[in-house]
Amino acid sequence: MKFIFPQNYNFKIKLLGFIDYPVAIFNIVLWLIIYFFINLIFKDLYLKIIIFISIVFPILLISIIGFNHENIIYVFYYIFKFMKNRHVYLYIKKLKT
Repeated sequence: MKFIFPQNYNFKIKLLGFIDYPVAIFNIVLWLIIYFFINLIFKDLYLKIIIFISIVFPILLISIIGFNHENIIYVFYYIFKFMKNRHVYLYIKKLKT
């Protein structure tokens, strides 16, 4: 079967239909880092599970929903770019009266 996609259609391959593959890989790497830090700090299994879920669940929601439907990797890139170039100023044009 051949499907015809319009020119303005943004076609992306997604994992389970709602999360991009780069974001999924980013989440897995971040979760592994969080998991290892929690294992180093805490000994109780119940406490590890509660803390891991409380940290990972907001990250998962933000990565699925995003900021204004923007990819979370791009959001972190924009934040890093802004932090690097803080001397960019807002220009407000004054009207002549």
